[in-house]
This record gives sequence, structure tokens and C-alpha cells, in this order.
Amino acid sequence: MAAKVYYDNDVNFDILNGKTIAVLGYGSQGAGQANNLKDSGLNVIIGLYSGSKSWSVAEKDGFKVFTVPEAVKQADITMVLIPDEKQADVYKNEIAPNLKSGAALAFSHGFNVHFRQVVPAADIDVFMVAPKGPGHLVRRTFVEGSGVPDVFAVEQDASGQCFDIALAYARGIGGTRAGVLQTTFKEETETDLFGEQCVLCGGVTHLIQTGFEVLVAAGYQPEIAYFEVCHEMKLIIDLIYEGGMAKMRYSISDTAEYGDYTTGPKIITPEVRKAMEKALSEIQDGSFASNWLVENRAAGRANFLAQRRIHAEHQIETVGKKLRGMMSWLKDKN
Repeated sequence: MAAKVYYDNDVNFDILNGKTIAVLGYGSQGAGQANNLKDSGLNVIIGLYSGSKSWSVAEKDGFKVFTVPEAVKQADITMVLIPDEKQADVYKNEIAPNLKSGAALAFSHGFNVHFRQVVPAADIDVFMVAPKGPGHLVRRTFVEGSGVPDVFAVEQDASGQCFDIALAYARGIGGTRAGVLQTTFKEETETDLFGEQCVLCGGVTHLIQTGFEVLVAAGYQPEIAYFEVCHEMKLIIDLIYEGGMAKMRYSISDTAEYGDYTTGPKIITPEVRKAMEKALSEIQDGSFASNWLVENRAAGRANFLAQRRIHAEHQIETVGKKLRGMMSWLKDKN
């Protein structure tokens, strides 16, 4: 059965009339969502920690800015758009004590609610609206008159209206212009983490890096290796993004397509599938979440920061920086 897609006409937008929405955080996603909500005619305030560099930016964009406790006290809907690893402490110390009974608490990622780092009181609506794109794209497409597709979920319906509120919020940021799909906090969290670890981030970066190392070790020039396994990745991904794997395979040479079919399964082997399944099980049973929370709370992020430094110093980064310096069209993006 195909999933139902919700559009503007499916939304009771009046349900947000007279409500104050507090957006906590004013990074890419916070700024994108807040500005779209404001342009949709909604009453939006921003919550930040004292001394935040984003404070003056949000004020310049026309928002009233408050500390997190002050913003939450005024809000009928509080959207939490601060980093995952900070949400539990901020919730416990600054959000929970100030939430009004009957208010709604919202997220764009289900991590902390699903893994019970945030457990709202029974009289609070809890929902998620997660745009399938970064904040700058959420904003840009909205201004252009379209939108980024969203997924949404209702975790706790204290008011009996949480579904309608979530859908109205999605319309406020432009999601229902493109279409939104209903999910659950569990499904969104587990699939999101799996995608990041096994394909989009962990899978792609290590595939590229290993391919680079194999070519360099075989005596090929690092610059040529970079072009072949990294630089051209954008071409392939853009084609898949635009028209699926079928468009990509239609666009490449027959030689490349034959190599796709014959060599791809030798690289992504049954052993790789088993490793992916193990990674998924560690996401599902909470092992990954526990390790990440310990890394942040007890270990001072020592391993995380060491890994960041080690990978930043890899030869592929040095070669890539030099080659990107030759690409005038990237000058404003580095």
C-alpha cells in the first residue's frame, strides 16, 4: 500500500491561529524554519543561550530573541533545533520546567525522544517535522514558491489535535507544497542513523578514501586518483538525485555501466551486507546511541575529536584542497 502524501489542501492551517512558536536554535535549520514560519504569517520567537553569536543575526532578521527558558514560557509550540547531543541537558534544565501544560514540543529528528533522553510530561503534545534537506534549501525553495518534502510524526497526542498541529507546522515551513509523509519517531531515527552511517556519510567517505588509497598504492598520481574516485562523485550523485539509478546508468558509457553490474557486487559483498545489518541492529538496540552519549558526557569527546583530526590530515584532503583551488566555480564555497 502506497504511503499517503499530504499537501496544502489537507491542512487545517487555522489551528495555528493565535499560537506562539518558539524556535530554539538559529543555525541553518533554525533560521530556515523560523523565517518560513514568519513569512507564513505565524508568530515566531527565537530561543538562544545568552551570548550566542546567532542572537544579533536573528534580531537583524526581525525576530524577538529570548533565552531558552523565557522563550519556552511564552510558547504554545516549542521546536527544538539544537544539536542532538545537547538536547537532553537543555530539556531537563531549561525546557521542561517552563513548558506550559497543553503546549506542544517539536523536533526535526527523533533521536532524543526515541532513545528516551527526553521524556515529556503526559500533558504535552510531542511531534516531529523533519525536512528532507538542509535549512538553507528549506528557506531557498520556500522563497522561490516551492518547498522541501518533509516527514512528520506524532509521538504523544495530549490535546487530541497533535496530528493537525504537526501538519500545519509542516505547511508553515513549506513542506506541504512539495508533499509530506507520515512516519514514526522510531522509523525516522533508526533509518536516519543507518543512512548516515552505512551509506551517506560512513559508506561514501570510506569507499572514496579506500579507492584513493588503492590507486595511490598502485603507483598512480594522487591528483588523478582524486579526480577518479572523489571529484566525479558529484556527477554521479546529481544524476541519481535527478532521475534515479536508471538516469545515471543511461547517462554514463556502456563500459561504465557494464563495470557497475559486474564489479559492484564484488565490492558490496554479502559480508558488507552483514556488516550493515549489524550496524542496524546496534542502532535498533540503542548501542550506538549509548556510545555516542557516553562519548559526549564522560569521555570529553576524546575519540570523536581524534578521529576528526586523523581524517582531516589524510592525503586525500591535502590533494583535494589543492585541486579545488584550480576550480574557480568553487571559490565562494570553500
